[in-house]
Amino acid sequence: MTREERKLREAIIAKCRWMNASGLNQGTSGNISARYKDRMLITPSATPYGAMKPEMIASMPLEGEYGSWEGPLQPSTEWRFHLDIMRGRPDVGGVVHTHSTYATVLAIARKPIPACHYMMAAFGGNDIRCAGYARYGTAKLSELALQALEGRNGCLLANHGMIAVGPNLDKAMWLAVELETIARQYYLSLALGGSHILSEAEIADTAKGFSTYGLQAPKPRSNAKPAKARTAKAAAGRHVEKKRSRTR
Repeated sequence: MTREERKLREAIIAKCRWMNASGLNQGTSGNISARYKDRMLITPSATPYGAMKPEMIASMPLEGEYGSWEGPLQPSTEWRFHLDIMRGRPDVGGVVHTHSTYATVLAIARKPIPACHYMMAAFGGNDIRCAGYARYGTAKLSELALQALEGRNGCLLANHGMIAVGPNLDKAMWLAVELETIARQYYLSLALGGSHILSEAEIADTAKGFSTYGLQAPKPRSNAKPAKARTAKAAAGRHVEKKRSRTR
């Protein structure tokens, strides 16, 4: 195991522990995977996160024998949709699956989430779809999940939970938090009698804004002096001039 791979395995475990401590998940019901070169690293089945060690993380090939794995413990029972997502979506480097409360409540009611908040733009469209129901760990569930994730970075799983995907592990977890947040906000807005839904144009405008969000303004030219420095120098010059005038 390379140092880079060990670091990624440790990050998976840290994310598992954090999502339980934060309330985003409960027990061992959730699972996390990350892309590492030509393989997928995924949490093992039915293993408490507190007892998990880097060596326990299962490793599965993205190509070759489908479903084969390496490690001392079997991969999560949900390995199919993790693997199928990564095989079908080269843009995905991390997958987070949780049974977070509000996302799961909406999944139980089989309610997709409309564009009730502008942060929906982070998921690639105007809604979060709810995939149809199939028993956990099955090929059918994986098929339904991939359909719901088409053009999206998150979905609900009917009577089950949610999935968030991202280009890396950090972004996938960030989107999982965002999805649960939007689910809670939508649920509470329904309790007030309903939601005002944003239009496709408004979500598209937000997505456009996201494309430059956080970009820094260009740095000043190297020969340009900062305003404070110029002001300080000028003040010093005036002070010297006053001192000279007193001694004349």
